Amino acid sequence: MKSIFISFDQAYYDQVQTILTLNHVRGFSGWESVIGRGSKTGEPHFGTHAWPSLNTAIITIVDDEKVKPILEQLRELDGTSERMGIRAFVWNIEDGM
Repeated sequence: MKSIFISFDQAYYDQVQTILTLNHVRGFSGWESVIGRGSKTGEPHFGTHAWPSLNTAIITIVDDEKVKPILEQLRELDGTSERMGIRAFVWNIEDGM
C-alpha cells in the first residue's frame, strides 16, 4: 500500500477528484484551505489580500499499482497551467486499520 499526498490550487479540485474516481479511489481525507508557495515557480497561495488564492490537499491510501497512473494523470493536469501547480508525494504504508 502507498499513500499519495496531493497539494494543489483549489481551482483543480474537480479535476483531481475525477482522476481519483477514474482510478477507483474512493477513500481520502482532505484539507480545504492550505497555504503555500511553490519551490520553483507559481504564485504564493496565502489567502491574503495580496495573495488571495489558496491550495487544497488530499491524502489517500491506494494499492501500489494505482500510484503510477494517478501520478501520470496529475502530471498531465499540472502541465495545463504553470501558475497554479500540483504537487504529489508518495509514501510507503507499513500498517493500518
